[in-house]
This record gives sequence, C-alpha cells and structure tokens, in this order.
Amino acid sequence: MTELPDGRLFLAGQWVAGEGDEITSVFPADGDVNRVLAGASAAQVDTAIEAGARAQADPAWRALRPHERARLLTRIADGIEANIQRISQIQSRDTGKTLRETAALAGSAAGTFRYMAAALETLDDTMTVPRGDYLTLSVHEPLGVVGAITPWNSPIASDAQKVAPALAAGNAVVLKPASWSPLTALELARIIDAAGLPKGLFSVLPGSGRAVGNRLVAHPLVRKISFTGGTTTGRGIAAQAAAKLMPVSLELGGKSPTIVFADADLDLAVAGVLYGIFSSTGQSCIAGSRLFVQRAVFDDFVARLVAATRRLVVGHPFDADTQVAPLIHHDHRDAVAGHVARALADGAEVLCGGAPPEGAEFEKGSYYLPTILAGLPNTAALCRDEVFGPVLAVLPFDDEADVIAQSEDNAYGLACGIWTRDFPRAYRVARAITTGTVWINTYKQFSISTPFGGEKDAGLGREKGREGIRAYMAQKSLYVDLTGRPHPWARL
Repeated sequence: MTELPDGRLFLAGQWVAGEGDEITSVFPADGDVNRVLAGASAAQVDTAIEAGARAQADPAWRALRPHERARLLTRIADGIEANIQRISQIQSRDTGKTLRETAALAGSAAGTFRYMAAALETLDDTMTVPRGDYLTLSVHEPLGVVGAITPWNSPIASDAQKVAPALAAGNAVVLKPASWSPLTALELARIIDAAGLPKGLFSVLPGSGRAVGNRLVAHPLVRKISFTGGTTTGRGIAAQAAAKLMPVSLELGGKSPTIVFADADLDLAVAGVLYGIFSSTGQSCIAGSRLFVQRAVFDDFVARLVAATRRLVVGHPFDADTQVAPLIHHDHRDAVAGHVARALADGAEVLCGGAPPEGAEFEKGSYYLPTILAGLPNTAALCRDEVFGPVLAVLPFDDEADVIAQSEDNAYGLACGIWTRDFPRAYRVARAITTGTVWINTYKQFSISTPFGGEKDAGLGREKGREGIRAYMAQKSLYVDLTGRPHPWARL
C-alpha cells in the first residue's frame, strides 16, 4: 500500500504540525481511518500569508521572466507525471474514487501545469493605439497573495486549475483543501517543493472554514480568492470580498439539464447520460442530474437507460471493473438518501436504485446505488436542489420551446447536454440556455484550453484557457512621452 502523507502541513515552504481543529481522513470504501491530523490555526494562516507576501515581492520571484516561470511550471508537471500512481492511490484513499478516475485526474493536473507554462510563454502584453505624442502600453502584473479554496470531489485537478495559473501570473498561493480530502493537496505540495519553487510562495493549509477559509478571505494581504464549492458559502465569500473590493472567482453548484430529442442517436445518448450523472458517483458540479426526454421517445429511452443503469458495476474503488464507487463520506451518503426520501414523499417513482447496495462488501462503506426517479414535476425539490450524488430525475418534454423553458426554470446555470442529429436545433438550444458550458452529443468532456465557469447561482468568472492566467493579474496602463518637451499647460 502507498504510504500516505504524514499529516504535517506545508506552511511557507516548511513542513509543520497543525495547531487547529482535528481533521480525520476516512477511506469511504470501508470507513477505515487514513490519517488524523491537526488543521491549521488562524495564526498559521496569517504566517503563511505574510510569508507569501514577502516571497512574492522578492525580486528573485517578482522579476523572474515569464519563460523562467514557465520552466518551473513544467518541472511541476513532470513531477506530477512521475508520481501519477502514488497520487492516484492517495486520492482514492482520500475520496473513494476509482483508481482509473484518480489516475486520470492526476494526468489532468499535470496537463494543466504544462498548458499554463506554454500559455505563459506566449502571453503578450499590448501596445495600444496612441492618441498623441506618446507610447501607450497595457501590461499585466501579479496581484500578490491568492487564496485558493478547493472542494473534496476532485482535489488534484481542482488544485491545479487554481495553483498553476496563479503561480504562472507571478503570485504567491495559499491553498485550503477540503477537510474531507486533505491528503492529495499535501502530496501536491511535496511535488511543487521538490520542483524548486522558492520558499514561501506556496502553502497548503487544511482546516476548518472558520479558522482557515474565513481568515484567508478577510486578511488584508490576500488580493484574490478563487473558490470552488457550495453556492451558500460562495455568496458569503463574495460578500466579504466586496467589503475589501477584492476580485473573486466562484465555481459553485449545478443542476444541469440534459436533453434528448426524438431524432437523437439513442444508444449514444444513453451512454452520454449514464456517464454524465453516474461517473464520479454523481459527485460533480456539472453532473447531468435533470434529464429531459422528448415525449415521443420517452418510454423507450427511459427503459433503455434504466436497463443500462442496472448493469453498472458498483464496487470497491481499487477493483478495475468498478464504475460506481462509494460516496465521499457516510454523512454525505445519508444526505443523498435524504434527498431521495423527500422526492418519494413528493410522489416520485423509483425506476432503479433508491437505496444502498446489499452485501457484506458494502456494509462498512458509504455506497449508494445509481438511482433514477420519475413522476416529478420540474418544480419539485429534487429538480431544484443540487444532490451531488448518483440520483437522476427524468422528465418528458413536448418541443423545443418547452424544453428551453423547463431548462431555464432553475437557479443554476453551469452546464447542459443536448442529444440530436439536427445541428441547427442543437445550436439554437445551446444559445438559448443560460449556462457556462454546453455539450452536444457528448458530456463531461474537458479541455484546459477552454474556459469553464457558471452563470446565475452557479458562479462568477472563468477558469482555464489562456485568459485563466490573466484572471490572477492586475492590468496597468503605461504612457511614455515621445516629445521630450514640457507640457504646454505649465507655461515654462
């Protein structure tokens, strides 16, 4: 078995014991304790931020040329790739995800650092058109210290999507991973440190939102927060940031519609819908959790989908055949079950799932069967609230206008999936729905080169892409006189 990180925190380049609340990392497959560690205290957060500010202002870092920072990012990518198996084992222990998925996430994290290095090499400032006898430039500079707060469902990928562009932009970063999955980020710290990042520029501080998250947001030296998590917490962060006039990036919840038109390739759509909701055990902000099927093919499609769902392999995350692994924690499993119980009280019909799996191998873990529910209106709580688990609501629709109206009738706007052979229709619907990402005849495909983010209650701002680096920079205008003459107003 891979040796897990020992539980010390990475504070301004040093490995230290935490001084805050106790954190327990549990293996979701059987409830065994991975590691008990002390999280960071508010005082340790202050220490990390102040050290980060000093390191970021040091000319050895601040004056480092973009191609030199790019080399460092590339070394970090190399380090992640050299440790994919180890990272995969740690993240599976931390989150319960399958080894296949965690290996892919580690590879994605390496790709993020490598892409940001390449983008940094070619990210030009601008010489603007002058309106007088002067040279005008628009340049970008680092913000200073950035606070990155990441979720428990995909730690290494989420960490990289914030840390890589923030470092590329020349900032210092204090990373707060989720308390349910602290170990993966500590392993990332080891790799980044080994790559030669100057001490003080990066800290990883697991801990409570009260001690670590709130202090990161409130500290006067923190100049941006990038947060991925729940909408309620995101609103609170935005309110605190507003008082500081501090920019934020917020990637929040989702209740994404997936739409199957009667002319779709139904086999393709079944596979896409399955992957969209049940991969990652539904623990994904972009999970396609509201399925709208055109009435003409509703019964046929739902029957195919239910049959395919029942064939999914629920099992141990280390089993190569497993498709649906346990949920992150027993408390979260119980919360998912609570959503289903409320849906049943609202009149839902269980087409499959709706309970934990039976068998001795599942008794100690936080497993829940892939679940499909029918018979609810789009106004039901299950169709409004983010479940963050393997639960799908299926609903019929009549025509294009009907499905657009139902899809739009939701507080979230993160993602959408459309299955149809009619490209003009797909384009019309994709443009009509208020959302950050639309997949057409596919789902949950990602590219680090393509911006990602949400609308409405799903968030604010974008991550990834070339402009993802600019999100961690301040823009400055420069005017350079070309005449050498005093301004005529002075009348010298």
